[in-house]
Amino acid sequence: MKIHEYQAKELFRKAGIPVPDGQVCSKKEEIPSIIADLTLPMAVKAQVLAGGRGKGGGVVLARTAEEAQTAAEKILGMQLVTKQTGEQGAKVRTILFEQGVTLKKELYLSMLIDREQANIVIIASKDGGMDIETVARETPERIITVHVNPLLGLQGYQLRELIFGLELDSAVAKPFATLIRKLFGLFLDYDCSLLEINPLAITAEDTIMALDAKVDIDSNSLFRHPEIMAMHDSSEDDALEAEAAAHGLNYIRLDGNIGSMVNGAGLAMATMDLIKQAGVEPANFLDVGGGASAEMVENGFRIILSDPNVRGIFINIFGGILRCDILAQGVVTAARKVGLSLPVVVRMEGTNVEEGRKILARSGLDLTSAADLNHAASLLSAMVQ
Repeated sequence: MKIHEYQAKELFRKAGIPVPDGQVCSKKEEIPSIIADLTLPMAVKAQVLAGGRGKGGGVVLARTAEEAQTAAEKILGMQLVTKQTGEQGAKVRTILFEQGVTLKKELYLSMLIDREQANIVIIASKDGGMDIETVARETPERIITVHVNPLLGLQGYQLRELIFGLELDSAVAKPFATLIRKLFGLFLDYDCSLLEINPLAITAEDTIMALDAKVDIDSNSLFRHPEIMAMHDSSEDDALEAEAAAHGLNYIRLDGNIGSMVNGAGLAMATMDLIKQAGVEPANFLDVGGGASAEMVENGFRIILSDPNVRGIFINIFGGILRCDILAQGVVTAARKVGLSLPVVVRMEGTNVEEGRKILARSGLDLTSAADLNHAASLLSAMVQ
């Protein structure tokens, strides 16, 4: 689960990690009083769950109260478009005002999970404020990477490797080491999958301060962190994904034109591969689960059909817990209730598969049974021609 910058900084403050003084605003009438409370210059920052805000006009450094007022009124309510939001952009419902600091140096710092080595990797660079992808591509020698075994914890030699690699002065070496230890503890305590600060500032007074904060929490751990769950911003959710979750369905919208409905996450991933190999693109990931009911199938159809890009549907089911005849009857009933008008390919294997195919054939609907996966691929390819 992603949280906003201002929420991440609340966690930072709680952990004793220095961040600029700031206030959050969601109403334009609150803007003047907040500006009056803070010292100029100040940063006005859009709060959306996407990177690249500055390049999209969502971050402005204001040197006067008038500049801050103008920037805040422009940003609050805007449809911010960045590389991560796509062309549709994201509406800015909240802005963060922060007091400016005098910079001496900007660094990049992140922590994430290296699944191949089963450890936590710390990535740092002297090129703060830049896209780390650009640094990695153009000057990879300026990136320091340190792998930490979570069972052994952060070691002194690893901190020294970061300090020497970043060429930090002795005045900031100890505060930097303290900050890394606190960040590492926060990463573990909150089951983070990503923690990023860009830039991490060294101020003119030789203090360390996180000017930005990006934190992603492993959603599987949220039952342990009700305070993090309370930070969830439902306004940032995709409408169809939110509706699917309300019905107990696992749905993720994609950019293709073939909707899919599958029982089982592994089978769903393989199904998307099959769709791509057929020369078309998946429009979604939709797992109805092993014990899907007719109601769940109906809701799945309705959600898939809500995507205007969908030109056909592929149902790929292994009938174990869910018998194929029960599924077929559910598909027929749901298709009639939602007024299904798109072609549907159904590939079923498992318990009562022949009876399930007969139900589909007798329905009189545009439901085509695929004999096997190769047959399904050829039918999918023909759907969008």
